[in-house]
Amino acid sequence: MRHFGPGLVSGASDDDPSGIATYTQAGAQLGFAACWIMPLCYPMMVVTQEISARIGRATGGGIIAALARHYPPWVAYLVSWLVVFANVVNLGADLGAMADVVHGLAGGPRLLYVALFGVFCAGLLIWLSYHSYVRAVKWAALSLFVYFLTAFNISIPWSSVLRHTFIPTLPTDGTGLTILVAAIGTTISPYLFIWQSSLEGERARHAGMMVAAVVAYMVMVTAAATLHPAGVTHVETTAQAAEALRPVAGPFAYAAFSLGILATGLLAVPMLAGSASYALAEGLNWPTGLGRKPREAPAFHTAIALAVLAGIAMNIAGIDPVRALIWSAVINGVVAAPVLVLMMSIAVRPPIMGQLALRGLLVIGGYMTAATMGFAAIVAITTIAL
Repeated sequence: MRHFGPGLVSGASDDDPSGIATYTQAGAQLGFAACWIMPLCYPMMVVTQEISARIGRATGGGIIAALARHYPPWVAYLVSWLVVFANVVNLGADLGAMADVVHGLAGGPRLLYVALFGVFCAGLLIWLSYHSYVRAVKWAALSLFVYFLTAFNISIPWSSVLRHTFIPTLPTDGTGLTILVAAIGTTISPYLFIWQSSLEGERARHAGMMVAAVVAYMVMVTAAATLHPAGVTHVETTAQAAEALRPVAGPFAYAAFSLGILATGLLAVPMLAGSASYALAEGLNWPTGLGRKPREAPAFHTAIALAVLAGIAMNIAGIDPVRALIWSAVINGVVAAPVLVLMMSIAVRPPIMGQLALRGLLVIGGYMTAATMGFAAIVAITTIAL
């Protein structure tokens, strides 16, 4: 376990509450026909994290810092502010999902839970040392295995699951296509690139992405085996997903799914706030680093607190979390493709990257991933416009 650090944290945080809601919706809407999505995403997840990590290791900084050094300043400013906006919206939706789950389990004031979770998550980053934080969250990542327990607590026709896993079935209607694009968009997001590049210090990236992909796969299988046959095909939030499981999969599945949402939220919210702060600080050339104490990087740590406060304020203002997540996914998808192209233009240059410059399959995989994300962004924009 000591070899697992940012890679496992990035992977676990990729399965945040909003992601769980998307994967549940995919299984509920498409049934087992959604099972091939994660095998498609996994190679792209590995490629993007490998490229991000190499940039971080070769340049000694994050992706935004690299963009600031090698492109006009407005490029880094634009990307950093788009990432900050998408992260805050995603963060606010995750806090709302966690509060909804606690409210459903124990009752009580939802907004109080939002505030408590926000303060706790910000405190994890600001007051814990980086090594203590990584040590805590990598063990907390084990909580993701509740989704395996949920899946194996129900009856699943594995022959059908395996057939749809290896034989893709493209959705033919607009709703199914939107779900497909959303699943890809929520899995490969710019905040993961920034987090991985800024905190690169280990080699366990592939394992971390495997954790994320397998957990997402099991969530889809669970929804496909329970909600889809029951006719529950419209799930907008993680709280709805957990509640929908209660009558068709039993109280254990409901409780495990709910606790998993809380655990993934506690992993993802600090990472969303942290990556937003890294993006902003690197774009504005502030001192950065979770390894620095608040007095050593005051603006960086203040940005973490402000990101969380903005997420709390989003819930207090009553902004529709579903619509917010849609726009967050669209922005992430739109930003991901050009950011990947910019990353590739840096990562293939030996004068910048040295021996870590991309070659061969990584170059092909990087540009194919950028093209896929670009297509997904076009589809998402077209679908929303129509």
